[in-house]
Amino acid sequence: MGEMTDHDPDDLGSAYPQEAAETGALVEEDLREPPMYLVWIHNDDYTTRDFVVDVLKQVFHHDEAQATAIMVHVHRNGAGRAGLYPRGVAETKIMEAESMARAEEFPLQLTMEPDLPNENGDC
Repeated sequence: MGEMTDHDPDDLGSAYPQEAAETGALVEEDLREPPMYLVWIHNDDYTTRDFVVDVLKQVFHHDEAQATAIMVHVHRNGAGRAGLYPRGVAETKIMEAESMARAEEFPLQLTMEPDLPNENGDC
């Protein structure tokens, strides 16, 4: 077997953690919180209110009172926030909710958008 170099692909544990410890760059990047995304649930003329509440409870883990309040808001305003998640989680929850809706032949739609800080710098 040949000599092992600093970046031997078979040695997964030695070169890169050392590099991270020496530079601090990778360690600092790992400590940042991932960007968050708002998941919006949209009103339509066909999806039942009970189904929307069920989705909010099962997929987004809201209790009955929260789910009902969100559903009423969506019904009155056209859309409402289902939750705030890292991108991958938001995408998965949207797919899960829309899959549940399609199985019941409802046209329920959900979207996501980056959660931007407000003018005061708060999220």
